[in-house]
Amino acid sequence: MTPSRRTGIGSPYPQGVTLEDDGANFAIYSENAKKVTLQLFDSQGTEQPAEEFEVKEVDDYVWHIFVSGIKPGDLYGYRVDGPYKPELGHRFNSNKLLLDPYARAMDGTISWTNDLFGYVIGSDQADMSFSWSDSSKSLPKCAVIGSSFDWKGVRNPRHSLSSTVIYETHVKGLTLNHPEVEQSKRGTYSGIASPKMIRYLTDLGITSVELMPVHQKVANKELVDRGLTNYWGYNTVGFFAPDVRYSSDSSPQGSVNEFKEMVRTLHENDIEVILDVVYNHTGEGNHLGPTLSFRGIDNSVYYRLAYDNPRFYVDFTGTGNTLNARHPQVLQLIMDSLRYWATEMHVDGFRFDLASTLARELYAVDRLSSFFDVIHQDPIISRLKLIAEPWDVGPGGYQVGQFPTHWAEWNGKYRDSVKRYWARSPNNLSEFATRFSGSSDLYAANGRRPHASINYVTSHDGFTLNDLVSYNTKHNEANLEDNRDGMDDNLSSNMGVEGETDDPAINLQRQRRIRSFLITLLTSHGVPMILGGDEIGRTQGGNNNAYCQDNSTSWYDWNIGQRQQLLLDFTRRMVNIRMRYHVLRRRGYFHGTVVSDGAKDIAWLRPDGMEMQEGDWHSDNKAIGILLSATGIEDLGYHDESVSEEDLLILLNPGEKPVEFTVPRNWYSQEILIDSEPENQSRYPIPMDWKRITVNPSGSAILRGRRNHSGGHQG
Repeated sequence: MTPSRRTGIGSPYPQGVTLEDDGANFAIYSENAKKVTLQLFDSQGTEQPAEEFEVKEVDDYVWHIFVSGIKPGDLYGYRVDGPYKPELGHRFNSNKLLLDPYARAMDGTISWTNDLFGYVIGSDQADMSFSWSDSSKSLPKCAVIGSSFDWKGVRNPRHSLSSTVIYETHVKGLTLNHPEVEQSKRGTYSGIASPKMIRYLTDLGITSVELMPVHQKVANKELVDRGLTNYWGYNTVGFFAPDVRYSSDSSPQGSVNEFKEMVRTLHENDIEVILDVVYNHTGEGNHLGPTLSFRGIDNSVYYRLAYDNPRFYVDFTGTGNTLNARHPQVLQLIMDSLRYWATEMHVDGFRFDLASTLARELYAVDRLSSFFDVIHQDPIISRLKLIAEPWDVGPGGYQVGQFPTHWAEWNGKYRDSVKRYWARSPNNLSEFATRFSGSSDLYAANGRRPHASINYVTSHDGFTLNDLVSYNTKHNEANLEDNRDGMDDNLSSNMGVEGETDDPAINLQRQRRIRSFLITLLTSHGVPMILGGDEIGRTQGGNNNAYCQDNSTSWYDWNIGQRQQLLLDFTRRMVNIRMRYHVLRRRGYFHGTVVSDGAKDIAWLRPDGMEMQEGDWHSDNKAIGILLSATGIEDLGYHDESVSEEDLLILLNPGEKPVEFTVPRNWYSQEILIDSEPENQSRYPIPMDWKRITVNPSGSAILRGRRNHSGGHQG
């Protein structure tokens, strides 16, 4: 031990590393360990520790020690000894260096070697064997991080959910190919914060970026062996550490500060940051996976193990393991992580991957689970945007509409209904109308408003919007899984040719339908989420599961031609329309009832302008008009926002032939705000003083107007 270094008892709380004036407190939880050793390393890539200290103090299963002279940037890891009895759920192996579950940063990434596994690779006994090889050279080291950062008084934007437009994107893919982003900043947190990208996002009009996982991840060995990687990042090994891969600063402290600078810059420009978080599993995989952190610290605490054979893991996630969110320590880890990102990193909300997994108490998903209790009672987290992916891969895991108050949900039923409607699926008109108008059947019963529904047509998982209208089937050959992975039922249509084509008629039809999807999404009741790149026609070449494609398949192509520019301009205008007209963002549900002077809050119309009757909902004609009345809206505007009294008439034609719509009687149409015809984009808004409008196949339009109180418009 270095003569200048001294140790003390330390404190069991908080867990992780806590810097003090003359050193730092280290604390780590393990119920079944027999010995814990803290190792300090001099520099990145060092295999042997410079110093090590046995951690002897244990309170409430938290092992803790104070070490003097610790400063930001110092590197460390743990060795944890105890029984290696996989048949009993214990996988301790002190030959393996372990990452601190509370590490704020790491100094690099994993180098895959057999040393990372707690058992002998190739042994006839598989994971029942014991590995004596040291893993230190293959594992990154944890870094001590200082918390000093100047936020310059910038506050979180705090957009109301009803006024939110989400843009889902990947940190690296967004800017890696952008020619106007400084080359050293491309694909990084700084790239998103670059002046060019900030201008792009503000011009687009979105209020919130939802970043695919930024927690430190591990690339699955089986992917690396195939020359691929885990690009999406749903394979976490550090729930507090921003992924160093996305930092232009190679130092651990630099990656943390760079993330904070990104958040501060986005907040300065009134854009929120929502993180996609993966607390349902870790990157350690199943019983044959590596020993990187949780498995070696206390396997039976951190993971759900099979009741009748704890050698194996319960897998509700499809990844090989499931975090044991029933255990108080795991719940504390999740909550401490959430609070850290909220208070120290200033993020605005979280999207919980496979959230049903976190709500499973014994086996079934439980809306009264401990996870929901602690979220609901937390004074910080309960006030943020909380978005669930309301399913997992286990039995009974599909829970759309079943999450409690305070939660919004990715509405998979909305996604599927909208796709079916535009794919001309029979007899889904009633379902489509329910989803378009806020899905009250899913959310109203427990007091949630329409903005509990996160509406989306495309997301990172599945086809992009361009591919949705260009491919009938998935093309995932590049994933090297014989095209078996990814969804088979994409509810897509290639309009007659599979993939890219030079046929102008097919391309026009595709552009119409893309615009109609966007019109539908941005006029539906709820919170719209746009998949990043859809606004510039991003394609993945028909790959609907590009999780392992860290290449041009996933990276945005910023060589924007005329077609892409027109689509971008269209999307900007459409987002602007949503933000301008309060009737598209009202907080209450539509009821189809008269609200004032004979006007209904929402009226569903046939093409002849007459209100739909019972039989019309079951007809083959799916072309409809939707009249949204601004009259009688009781919502108060936010931040002195004025509430427009103008109505909007939305016309949708998913059919194969043009449809002539008649403006309803006693309603005066003033102009066409937008439609799905690319050739019209330079003319918006188009004045309208006639009573009929033709909407082309796969087309749509939005008309602005108001009720005519003088007895009817003469057109």
